Amino acid sequence: MAEREVVFRVHRYRPESDRGPTYQDYRVPIRDDTVVLDALNHIKDTLDPTLTFRWSCRMGICGSCGMNVNGTPVLTCGVFVKDLRGGVVTVDPMANFPVLKDLVVEFDDFMRKLQGVKPFLIRKEDAPLSAGEYRQTPEQVEAYRQQSMCINCMLCYSACPVYSRTDHFLGPAASAIAYRYIKDSRDEGADERLGRISTKTGIWECTFVGECSVVCPKDVDPAAAIQSLKVLASMRHMRRILMPKSASR
Repeated sequence: MAEREVVFRVHRYRPESDRGPTYQDYRVPIRDDTVVLDALNHIKDTLDPTLTFRWSCRMGICGSCGMNVNGTPVLTCGVFVKDLRGGVVTVDPMANFPVLKDLVVEFDDFMRKLQGVKPFLIRKEDAPLSAGEYRQTPEQVEAYRQQSMCINCMLCYSACPVYSRTDHFLGPAASAIAYRYIKDSRDEGADERLGRISTKTGIWECTFVGECSVVCPKDVDPAAAIQSLKVLASMRHMRRILMPKSASR
C-alpha cells in the first residue's frame, strides 16, 4: 500500500510545568489501513517519546483510547485516518474531564458516580451455592443486553452538553449501567437504584439531546436508557403515592 504523509496536530499539556495547553504538529506516514492510534504510536515510537496517551487492546473492547479527533469523541483504535476530512488531523483529550497530561484525562468523577448506582446484582437473600445458578431465559437476557455492552470508554460524557455545564449530573454511562441492572431478572435492587438516581442531578437533569448515543461505539444508546429510567421512576413515585404501605415494604 502506498504511503502518504498527514499532519497530526496534537494537544500537549503538562499541568505541573506548562502555563496552558499548546499544540504540536507531526508529519506521519499513513496507509489506507492506518488508524489514529497507529499514528499516535508512530509519533511516540519514532518522533517524540514524551507524548502521553492511553491505549491497551487496540480492538475497541477496553475503551481506554478515547480522545477527541477533529472535535468528535472517538475510540482512536477504530478511526481510519483515510476517512477523516481535511488536511490536518487534530487530536485532543476528551472534553469535560481534567487533563492529567497531554491526551490523558482523569475519570475519578465517573468512577464515583458509577459506584453510586451499585453496578452489581443486589439480592435480598442469596440462595446457597448448592442451589445452582440463577438461570435466565433468552428473553430475560435480551432485556438488558444492549446496556451490558458498555465498555466505560467515557465518550458519552465527553459529548454530553449537560455534563459540560455541570459535573453534578450523574451522566449517560452510569445511568445506562443502572438501567442494565434494573432490567436484570436476577436483581432485586431496582427500588433502591431508582431512589438514588431519580433526582435533579440524576436522570431528570438529562435534556435528551442524544449526543451520548451518537458517539457510543457499542450502540448502548444511553439517551434511550435514561428516558426509560424516567418512566420507571415516575411509576415508582405514583405507586408510593397511591399505595404507600406497599411501597414501604
